[in-house]
Amino acid sequence: MNTAKKVKPLGDRVLVKEIKSKEDKRTASGIIIPETATADDVKMGVVIAVGEGLYTQNGVLIPMSVKAGDEVILPPYGQGQSVKQNSEEYVLYRESELLGVLND
Repeated sequence: MNTAKKVKPLGDRVLVKEIKSKEDKRTASGIIIPETATADDVKMGVVIAVGEGLYTQNGVLIPMSVKAGDEVILPPYGQGQSVKQNSEEYVLYRESELLGVLND
C-alpha cells in the first residue's frame, strides 16, 4: 500500500482500494454463483488517501469528512476513475460520490 501514497488526490477527491470478496457464493444444491452475477452485494473499500477538501467561492476550505483508513460504502456502478500503480488497482472518487462511512 505504500506505493499509493505517491498519489495525492486533489480537491475533494478520495483514493480508494476496493475490498473484493474472494469467495463465490453457492446455492443450497451446490451450484456456484460467480461474484459478477450477484448484483445485490454492497461494494466496499478502504480510503488510501484524501485531498485537502473543496474551496467555496469565498475561499473558505470545506475539509474532508473521510480520512485514510476509513472503510466506505461505494456506489454500485463504476463512477470513479480507475488508477493502476505497480499492479495495484485503485479508484478515485469525489467525496460526494461515496455513500457512507462504516463506524466501529
